This record gives sequence, structure tokens and C-alpha cells, in this order.
Amino acid sequence: MIDGFEETEAVCTIDILRRAEIDVTTVSLGGGKKLTGRGKITVEADAVFDDIKNESFDMLVIPGGTVAYVEHEGLVSLVKEYDSKGAKLAAICAAPAVFGKAGILGGKRAVIYPGMEKWLAGATVGSGIVETDGNITTSKGPGTTVYFALRLVEELVGKDTAASVAEDFLAQKLI
Repeated sequence: MIDGFEETEAVCTIDILRRAEIDVTTVSLGGGKKLTGRGKITVEADAVFDDIKNESFDMLVIPGGTVAYVEHEGLVSLVKEYDSKGAKLAAICAAPAVFGKAGILGGKRAVIYPGMEKWLAGATVGSGIVETDGNITTSKGPGTTVYFALRLVEELVGKDTAASVAEDFLAQKLI
């Protein structure tokens, strides 16, 4: 996360992933662990980027709210590294811009917050609110967060767990 992140996209996604018993490590791209979202809500990340940049995770998820992520060269490099290994990547709202900057969207379907499609360099703009093409999942924005998070559960641990979490979350009609 970075200052200006979209709180709904970050916190709801974390909540749904943890309901699926998926271990989540939140990471600050700034110098400290405390970050302030675009709605002025302050959160504390589990770690800072420089401390975990060499660790391996099952999926890298970037909440949106700002395109400032594209200015973090360490994140852009990490995205390229994950993609070169075929590792799972996910971003929502403005954050898929990082994938465009990293040059990993060539020929893939992707979505971004409406009106920001120019940031999806090389992609075919998808028609869904959540698009998964190969190892990359993207979603359009705050209102699509539950759909996005449930897709990530499905990608990480399967449809049955996603369906169970959706039912517990009263979102079973969403998947």
C-alpha cells in the first residue's frame, strides 16, 4: 500500500482472504508502516517494502486509489519478476497501471478504473468487472472489491472455498 490507497479495496480484500484462511502480509511502500488512505483512514502495515522485497509470496495484490504506485521502481521491478516466473499478480482500480508500466499486459485482457484505460499498455481491455488472464487478475474499482477478493480466493485455494466464503459473507450470488 501507498499513501492515497483506496481503503475499501485494501481492507475488504484482506478480510475476505483471511476468512478463507489465506495468510496475508500487508506492505507499506513508504518509509514507515503507517499509511493514510484516500478517505483519510490510517492503517498500519505488517511490513515495509525494503524488509520483504526478497521474500516470496503466493500472490502480489495491489489495491488502487492512486497511480502513485507506478513511481515506485521497486514495486515495478517486483511485478516484472513475479510475471517472469508466472507468479500470480492482482490489482484493482488505478493499480493495474503498474502492470502497464511494467510491460506485462501484452495481449492479455485487463480492466482498470473507467477512463484510465490508457494505463493498460499492451492489454486488450476486458468487458468484465474482474478479469483473470493467465497469472494476472484485475478489477475496476471500489464497488467491485468483493468480486475481486472472491476471485483471488478462487485463484489461490479453489472454487469451493470461494463459494463458502461468499456464503458466509452473504455474497453467494456474486460468484
